[in-house]
Amino acid sequence: MNVFDCAIKIEEEAKQYYERLGAESSLPEMKDLFSLLAASEEEHRRTLVRLKGSLAPDKAQLDALDGTACSFRPFLTERELLEEAKEDPDLYKFSMREEEQEIRFFEDLASKTNNEATRRSLRLLADEERRHLSMVEHIYDYVESPKTFLAWGEFSNLREL
Repeated sequence: MNVFDCAIKIEEEAKQYYERLGAESSLPEMKDLFSLLAASEEEHRRTLVRLKGSLAPDKAQLDALDGTACSFRPFLTERELLEEAKEDPDLYKFSMREEEQEIRFFEDLASKTNNEATRRSLRLLADEERRHLSMVEHIYDYVESPKTFLAWGEFSNLREL
């Protein structure tokens, strides 16, 4: 199987997962967050499609890889996710663990393959996942910024100084 096809499939399933969570959420902030995460997964999928097109197919083949290994498996079930939300209301830790799990998946595959070209492609995917992790962190910063913005009433007189 082509490792890029595997990564693209994971991104598609992650997008669907976040869309479903957004649809089921009753809090507007959570709907926005999951919408942004789903959009991020779609953007990441498009990036992977471009990367796949730029490499020769033989540089990304992994015989030991089958379709079952290439699926988005959330760290938590949806029921566990509701419990997690009680301690992690914006699900930041959850999302970070999901992204880190994908990085480890590709690094693990890279360490197990004997084909150097495929190993480089898998490491490229792991690096791309790291960039995506950084993007997800920025999404959370954006969503959380209204809560930490320095525009509270006690600071309204700063311009007078």
